[in-house]
Amino acid sequence: MTQSNKAAAGRRPRPGDGSDGSHAKEAQLAAFTADAETRLTTNQGLQIPDNHNSLKAGVRGPTLLEDFVLREKITHFDHERIPERVVHARGSAAHGFFEVYKSMSQFTSAEFLQDPAVKTPVFVRFSTVAGSRGSADTVRDVRGFAVKFYTPQGNYDLVGNNIPVFFIQDAMKFPDLIHAVKPEPHNEMPQAASAHDTFWDFASLMPETTHMLMWAMSDRAIPRSLRMMEGFGVHTFRFVNSRGESHFVKFHWKPKLGVHGLAWDEAQKIAGKDADFHRRDLWEAIENGDFPEWELGVQMIPQDKEHAFGFDLLDPTKLIPEEMVPVQRIGRMVLNRNPDNFFAETEQVAFHPGHLVPGIDFSNDPLLQGRLFSYTDTQISRLGGANFHELPINKGVCPFHNFQRDGMHRQTIARGQVAYEPNSLGDGKEFRVDGGHAGFQSFPEETEPPKVRRRSPSFDDHFTQARLFFNSQSAAEKEHLIAAFRFELSKVEVPAVRQRMVDNLAHVDEKLARRVAEVLGIQAPDAKAAAGRAGFRDHRFTLPIDESPALSMAGSGDGSVKTRKVAILVADGIDSASLKAIREPIEQAGARCLVVGPRLGTIVSASKRQLEVDATFANTSSVMFDAVLVPAGAQSAKTLVESGDAVHFVLEAYKHCKAICAVGEGVQLLATLGVGPDPKAAPAGVVVASTPVTNLGDTTAAVRIAQDFVAAIAQHRHWGRAHVDGVPA
Repeated sequence: MTQSNKAAAGRRPRPGDGSDGSHAKEAQLAAFTADAETRLTTNQGLQIPDNHNSLKAGVRGPTLLEDFVLREKITHFDHERIPERVVHARGSAAHGFFEVYKSMSQFTSAEFLQDPAVKTPVFVRFSTVAGSRGSADTVRDVRGFAVKFYTPQGNYDLVGNNIPVFFIQDAMKFPDLIHAVKPEPHNEMPQAASAHDTFWDFASLMPETTHMLMWAMSDRAIPRSLRMMEGFGVHTFRFVNSRGESHFVKFHWKPKLGVHGLAWDEAQKIAGKDADFHRRDLWEAIENGDFPEWELGVQMIPQDKEHAFGFDLLDPTKLIPEEMVPVQRIGRMVLNRNPDNFFAETEQVAFHPGHLVPGIDFSNDPLLQGRLFSYTDTQISRLGGANFHELPINKGVCPFHNFQRDGMHRQTIARGQVAYEPNSLGDGKEFRVDGGHAGFQSFPEETEPPKVRRRSPSFDDHFTQARLFFNSQSAAEKEHLIAAFRFELSKVEVPAVRQRMVDNLAHVDEKLARRVAEVLGIQAPDAKAAAGRAGFRDHRFTLPIDESPALSMAGSGDGSVKTRKVAILVADGIDSASLKAIREPIEQAGARCLVVGPRLGTIVSASKRQLEVDATFANTSSVMFDAVLVPAGAQSAKTLVESGDAVHFVLEAYKHCKAICAVGEGVQLLATLGVGPDPKAAPAGVVVASTPVTNLGDTTAAVRIAQDFVAAIAQHRHWGRAHVDGVPA
């Protein structure tokens, strides 16, 4: 045998080089998969001729243990579920892209923030915090807002919430917080709700929660849509440029559609009507081509200005008012594709605040530092091992190389004898890298001795920013916040807990605390009693502003009605000509109109035209819509007025302060509210047109009505509408 033959004979096949028959296998696989969706197989590729019957000893005999096809199918089914997330269990997600507006090289070397021509793929997951996977979307809760950027330097995860601050200052208290807010352990109630004793017991004993409680009791905690809520990085991070210069940075996501909320009564009803309300809204918007969009904003603080604010940048219960440090909008994110498979993508995606890229680094925020351990530990438990990064949704788009090996669910086939470094046996080169400036470099921050288990005194002010938030709300938002505190604390069975909480609120605003306490069957708030409790710290600082308009949801957005849903209430005999003249401008403005009637199929207009019905009063509700239009038509109006469901539909929309338009005889549905045909006497957000039906063919008049209605919808809600509490809906 020649030397070359000996070498060939002794050479082991290498997967993928063809010597192991892999080319032939690939050809076979291609031929097989060409019609794979037309036939059923086992996980090993064995074709299954009968997927309806197990193997039996006779047609009426016992099932045989040898039926390996049945065993595989049942075994796989038995193991389909993985542990749900401890928090953020219920989520929705989408694919998209991010593009920076201009190079940020002056502040950071992060590659995805350099070139405006580059679109960085992203995967975004929104979630509620407290509830399980099966809980409802519209509960009062914080929402997670996590973005995975697939960059050439590696995956970068910006893991945040829809609220810029948090309940606690140190990760040591995180398990206690979650144990307190979760269902109580003796009875596993209530689900996905903070309105119970253990949560408010904890919160009343931890004054540092006060600022976050103001946000959680506000309309921010019940968003109209995931597409209409802000996102925040919560923590203070660092931008580091190529020269090693550092800026502290706070991240913001600003939705193009504005920030809007639900009414609390509406949110509770939606939970029963459609528990998937937010999930469905996001999915349908993307399927319809109405791609959600946010701008990425940053607040940047030079390293030498760290202590210039009076409050501590490292305190996660504090924010930086935008009036003190403006938010610079540096790029945009668009979500344009729904997941192909919920489990494989939305459920298996693994975020981690420690997934950084060069140019972005941590601060010493004590809550953030604890999260860096928690996320890895959680993913290993939830996804079955240390190789969760190899799942397709988590895998980076950049090459990766290290000597981490084996473990459960390993998919990478590592070649060669070397699994360590330094080495010289791999391909004749040493892989060792000592120092240098390539790759990620931690910012060389100086630290102060000694090691201590204490809070910094700069974390001690728990009320100044809570007061700023309350002062910044509109009158209606303040009323909603007071009502939320009343509702939550009325669910608390221990009077002492209710008392402690309103005593704490007295340090925020005396009138707020007094209004909350009025209906709780307790004593008047006593700020001195709160201050006398063990562990209470109230070291106030002074802010240069008393209010921050950016903290209010009022007036947000670009004034458009894009993607808003309008219910058109109809019955036989509707005036289709006048409806068309009004409907078309509304849809041209970007709103979606759905026809709601007494039955599915079609209704017949007064002119004998057929109009397709999208939903019925039995299978939908006003809470699913942003506005209501009642067109003209004598016969239609008579039928609707005699329908309790139709009248309730309009009354409920009115109670929730939504825009309503009633034309001609359609005004009759507003009679219960005392609303007549005079446009000048109409309540806020209600457009009435008493124009005779015969004249509504006048395009100019119809367009004017539509424009007024669109303007009312664009304001989202008309919270100043009077006497809504007395509406029977």
